[in-house]
Amino acid sequence: MNASFPNLFSPLHIGPVTLPNRIVSSAHDTVMTQAGQVTDQLVAYHTARAAGGVGLIVIQAAGVHESARYTSHVLMASDDSCIDGYRRIAEAVHEHGTRVFGQLFHPGREVMDRRADGSAQAPVAPSPVPQERFHVMPRQLRTEEITDIVHGYAAAATRLADAGLDGVEIVASHGYLPAQFLNPHANLRADAYGGSPENRARFVRDVAEAVRTAVGERVAVGLRLSIGEHDPAGLDKATALDACARLAADGVLDYVSVTVGTSASLAGSDHIVPDMTWSSGYVVPEAREVREVVRGLPVLVAGRINQPQEAERILAAGDADACIMTRALISDPTMPSLAREGRTEDIRACIGCNQACIGHFHLGYPISCIQRPETGRELEYGAVRRAARVKNVLVIGGGPAGMKAAVIAAQRGHRVRLVEAGARCGGQVLLAQELPGRAEFGGAATNLRRELDQAGVDVILRQPADLAFVEGARADSVIVATGATPYRPDLEIGGGLPVLDAWQVIGGERPPPGLVVVTDWRGDWIGIGLARMLAIARHRVVLAVNGHGPGEFLQQYVRDQAVAALVTAGITVLPLVRPYGVDDDSIYLQHTLTGEPVIVDEASALVLAYGHTARRGLLEELLARGIPATGIGDCVTPRTVEEAVLEGLETASSL
Repeated sequence: MNASFPNLFSPLHIGPVTLPNRIVSSAHDTVMTQAGQVTDQLVAYHTARAAGGVGLIVIQAAGVHESARYTSHVLMASDDSCIDGYRRIAEAVHEHGTRVFGQLFHPGREVMDRRADGSAQAPVAPSPVPQERFHVMPRQLRTEEITDIVHGYAAAATRLADAGLDGVEIVASHGYLPAQFLNPHANLRADAYGGSPENRARFVRDVAEAVRTAVGERVAVGLRLSIGEHDPAGLDKATALDACARLAADGVLDYVSVTVGTSASLAGSDHIVPDMTWSSGYVVPEAREVREVVRGLPVLVAGRINQPQEAERILAAGDADACIMTRALISDPTMPSLAREGRTEDIRACIGCNQACIGHFHLGYPISCIQRPETGRELEYGAVRRAARVKNVLVIGGGPAGMKAAVIAAQRGHRVRLVEAGARCGGQVLLAQELPGRAEFGGAATNLRRELDQAGVDVILRQPADLAFVEGARADSVIVATGATPYRPDLEIGGGLPVLDAWQVIGGERPPPGLVVVTDWRGDWIGIGLARMLAIARHRVVLAVNGHGPGEFLQQYVRDQAVAALVTAGITVLPLVRPYGVDDDSIYLQHTLTGEPVIVDEASALVLAYGHTARRGLLEELLARGIPATGIGDCVTPRTVEEAVLEGLETASSL
């Protein structure tokens, strides 16, 4: 037993299965399937987490019926063709001592994608009640269809058990089909599946009984349920707890996995993958309530549990029996083994940015992590390959791109020197962390700085690099990661009204008291963060965005929380405008669709969140002199931390 984490690294018995520890990777869509089947990429992804020491992996939701295809990349378990792929995952994961379950899923009305030909699907549900997130109007299921779907759950469970999985999990969380039956706002039926609480619980009880009958005691059977959907028309906590109690009394379950939220609304869906604005372990109170009604069944809990110390506290308090740490494992699959070894300072902590994990999923791309682009790319970058010839590598710039390149180059055996003109490594991450609600983002720099030390990179701060410096360094390979500077659009300046850029404001330069207009070209967190920062400093603020609304380029759950904060702060938003000019006390904007002027009078300052321009001077100078150099990150063209770190990985891996 681990002295620092005696509860976290103790075994847990779930029905016929014993987990080696209490760290869980919950089911999450990876977009690593092909035609509904398991791929080599998906096997490699889960194998990496098993190798890192996780106790339980729950494979992503698998459709139990042809009507369950809620995305074009959903994993399916509706016929026997799925068995071989599941068996490959089970065998790979079992080699490392990790247990593996599979999810049994039907979305009901929660359908995200269209058909392959672009036409809309015809989702099914207990009743024809629309939902507001995807603007879906389902059709009502006939009784015989309900029976067919229940059989689909049982048949899918049998396939997963036959494939060698250790358990199956019925998805009744987040407003999916079983929750729709439980919910009196979504279930308006007057037959045996609607009306009374007992009738509304009939579907999920039928499913659980059918699954248990199909698999017997050879695998564990669990239920994942939202204990409150955080939506006015969602499943309430009392009804969810009653469903847990009924199923526990029926004796058909071996565990309950606790979460909150619903896919059916914007605010409710934010709890599916809560961003950094939510506190760690915030779902623990709901898990505690479930433990009180399920008669000793093990309870798993989710909700931004990112560090082993947090998980240990939850377990020690008796609030849950295991902790779901999915994004922590996306960010660092070796987190369990590092914690077991007492190397908690070496763990790459998830920062809850949602950009490359759930953000990629929503865009239809395989998930990854902005801090660890190896995630989802295990087949290409799963193991660091030692270089055939050791080189002297010079990395110029200590932002995320430069730090990642230096780390990978050093891990490959090269002699690496990183020079940074500033006093700290981190680049624009050091600015991002100063904005309201973004402090945790600074972990991206902290984690990479730790990796530099671990890799033995020679880091030299306060060292500008020019052509002469590079020539004197006599490096075999030069990587230029000099970043970017704020971009300033061409404005008509007709007076003395201050015009500041984002870096100036974040750096502490404050506009005069009064009304400040923040113009946001990119539609990311910078403009929103500046508006909030100025509002906190007691300015009246207008956020003038270039798109249809603020935060258009943010992942939905992050955007929702950011926009809610704008509303709470009383910040006015002007959509579809671009800055045109200023005079002494007026700011002139132009509507992007009509071309008509939009004027803000009695203003005290204009703040520009207008993106960045690449700092390419040194790179161009080196190339002009015939010195081989590779540019990465924003000095190629400004983008985000994700692209910077990825290019650091790609470039250093090719040296």
